[in-house]
Amino acid sequence: MQKIGVGLVGFGTIGTGVARILLGKREEIFRRTGQRIELLKICDKDITTDRGIDLPEGILTDNLSEITDNPEISIVIELIGGLEPARTFVLKFLEAGKNVVTANKALLANHGPELFDAARRRGRTIAFEASVCGGIPILSSIATSLQANRIESINAIVNGTSNFILSRMESDGADYADAVCQAQNLGYAEANPSMDVDGTDAVQKLTILAQLAFGAVASWKEIPRTGIDSVSAVDIEFAKKLGKRIRLLATASRGENGLALKVSPTLIPESAPLAKVRDAFNAVEIIGDFVGPVFYQGLGAGERPTASAVCSDVIDTAVGRTALTFGAVRMWAADRPALPLLPSSEIVGGAYLRMTVRDQPGVVAEIAGILGRHNISIASMLQAEAAEQSDSACLIILTHPAPEGALGTAVEELDCLEFNLAKTVRLAVGAPDTAV
Repeated sequence: MQKIGVGLVGFGTIGTGVARILLGKREEIFRRTGQRIELLKICDKDITTDRGIDLPEGILTDNLSEITDNPEISIVIELIGGLEPARTFVLKFLEAGKNVVTANKALLANHGPELFDAARRRGRTIAFEASVCGGIPILSSIATSLQANRIESINAIVNGTSNFILSRMESDGADYADAVCQAQNLGYAEANPSMDVDGTDAVQKLTILAQLAFGAVASWKEIPRTGIDSVSAVDIEFAKKLGKRIRLLATASRGENGLALKVSPTLIPESAPLAKVRDAFNAVEIIGDFVGPVFYQGLGAGERPTASAVCSDVIDTAVGRTALTFGAVRMWAADRPALPLLPSSEIVGGAYLRMTVRDQPGVVAEIAGILGRHNISIASMLQAEAAEQSDSACLIILTHPAPEGALGTAVEELDCLEFNLAKTVRLAVGAPDTAV
């Protein structure tokens, strides 16, 4: 039987996991698929560091042409991350007639149209299950299992680092900085965790989900996002008193006027399935018009779950499944119908507002007046003594759904009030609605 040759570019943590599977489970993969999949070359800048894995002699190289120019290699796995040289490399692989497997969500979020067009012109495929939610097969589920449905909404926890930090703050009472240190010590956060905690990673993954599920063509930089660095232990405790939990949610919701996309720390009922997702786990809740709500949960990052997803993509490509789905879903195809995106100011949702104010008569009335002038209705309010000053109070206001534009303008006015002692903290409540 003719073997299917595979090249691996990028031999870091995930690459090591991929090599373990493809080398260690060759016979098992053959028995299950009938395909003889062989890892022939691994290319990396560093070919001297011991990765703790026994490799066949001659498999390691620092010369990319040993993969691009090798006619025996028909599938190339890109795991170097980032935008460049990853973009240039993937274009080279496609031009050389190779099919591509990648876990690079930043690459797809920034250059998806160019790369997918190049693949279609060459009659090649790009498989990318591992780019969103690690080991959860969410992309293939949307592309195949749910294809009889019109997807109405997606609510997802797609960043394990942020979820771990919020979980530690919730269970241990840790403040934000201490929870970040815990995540770094356990290897869940990078030395510079900014892309995780500021929502960049989540919004790039949301861009891919929205393109697949709705045909939405969006620049991730234009999608409204708020990171978890605005959340304090005080907010975690107030959420508990309200019977809610705070999670960083990536949301997409279909409405009559378009698609609402957003990433934000969000208060959700403690009984909701997403509220029970803790530590470094990811989860995705999808609502289809016929199937109703479906829920997926699993580890979203790390060597083993991500390597598992990458190898599944390799197998799907080898047996021909990727070619079928790649042609059917038409990611970033110019002629694919796309939902228009709602401007961020028109996205409707509830809000959590935390204000530190001077404890004096008339404060609540003036706040209510500002909100009322912007047609923002108060759903509930809590008051507690503020820790900062004995003559101050902490006000927690939950609003009924209102347009983001009105909420933003109202908060700007609240922050200018003479009795307001600190910048208002604003978080989302529930998934945003799209009806304006």
